[in-house]
Amino acid sequence: MLRHIRAHPGHKPNECGEKSGEKPCKCKQRWKAFISVKSGRRHMVTHTGNVPYKCKLCGEGFDFPSSLRRHKRTHTGQKPCKCKDFVKAFSFSSYFQIHEKTQTRAKCYECKQCGKTFGYPSACQIHVRTHTGEKPYECKQCGKAFISFTYRRTHEIRTHTRETACECKECGKTFSCSSSLRRHEKSHTGGKLYECKTCGKGFKCSSSRRIHERIHTGEKPYECKKCGKAFNYSSCFQRHKRTHTGEKPYECKRCGKAYLLSASLRIHERTHTGEKPYECKECGKVFSHGSCLRAHKKTHAREKLS
Repeated sequence: MLRHIRAHPGHKPNECGEKSGEKPCKCKQRWKAFISVKSGRRHMVTHTGNVPYKCKLCGEGFDFPSSLRRHKRTHTGQKPCKCKDFVKAFSFSSYFQIHEKTQTRAKCYECKQCGKTFGYPSACQIHVRTHTGEKPYECKQCGKAFISFTYRRTHEIRTHTRETACECKECGKTFSCSSSLRRHEKSHTGGKLYECKTCGKGFKCSSSRRIHERIHTGEKPYECKKCGKAFNYSSCFQRHKRTHTGEKPYECKRCGKAYLLSASLRIHERTHTGEKPYECKECGKVFSHGSCLRAHKKTHAREKLS
């Protein structure tokens, strides 16, 4: 209560002589003042680097026990915040609140080029720039341009302002945060810290494990609004949507023929290059398509039977 009263500009001196806006706790290094001892201790961590709460699994440090508890969910996969309308759960309440807004808020702002809708005009405006290629926010230090102020600010902090104190001992590469360093270190050790409890398969990041788990749970969060078909992965869903729109984004540079899938384009390009990667181990004959090789193998199988 006393701490709150100090924040009021019109607060008069109390019986003990406490004055308005008094901040009795001062930082000795920068002479910054705070209205409570707790706030002062929290600030001192920025100078000493001594974080009192550390994760036993990955070693990351936190200022508060609540922050550590939230971080632990990235290892355990715990998702205590559940949506009432959809069978979807979240690790953090902030993610859950954002999700609820997407379900309840009317999406009034629609992109005229692709039909995607947004709850805010600013979000729609930023999205439109992905079509037009407009990048109005330019970094003054390196000249790199971005579609939003937030993207530019993130770039400036990570690339130019933040001290790259996290260095990989193996290759000497530096990173702006410890979590990025840990992810990089796995590329040297081959470590896979996140294991699927159902089949035992290991993954380098928790998001990859969550996507994999959909194979076991049968979860299909991506549903087509036109035909109702559902998919495990966003990439599969995006490919399916093209069957309705007729979009064929993969075009052959030699003859101009377009395809729905990149794999189909690669197979077609072999007609121009003459590449035949499929070889029969029995007679050495080569083929440009896997289906042709399989059909050819049947001729050997029939010869053995006769």
